[in-house]
Amino acid sequence: MQGNRRRDTRPELAVRREAHRRGLRYRVDVQPVAWLRHRADLVFPRDKIAVFVDGCFWHGCPEHCKSPSTNSGYWSVKVARNVLRDRDTDARLTDEGWRVIRSWEHEPARQVVDRLIAARERGMGTSPQ
Repeated sequence: MQGNRRRDTRPELAVRREAHRRGLRYRVDVQPVAWLRHRADLVFPRDKIAVFVDGCFWHGCPEHCKSPSTNSGYWSVKVARNVLRDRDTDARLTDEGWRVIRSWEHEPARQVVDRLIAARERGMGTSPQ
């Protein structure tokens, strides 16, 4: 477990590089709301957008999450708790007026940043819908 990074994972760094390349500035690995224990990978405080880059195994990706054969009961419960925690975090942030963007580690960084830019534009009222 010690080898699993909380921040600066390869997919997260790819999203950060792409966002920075496109001129977006953000905060890294911070709590969007002070009382909320969970930290977002990228935070845009002015826009109230929190971005989470979720690992397929740890967050139960329907395409890629395979339960290990060893100690599978433990891992299935662990991942299920993570999924519930993610939903709870999303709901709490939404209740506070934040927009949440969740992406899977296998999603191309370009697509994640496209979604982020679209969310920012919707928030500013400049994007037709």
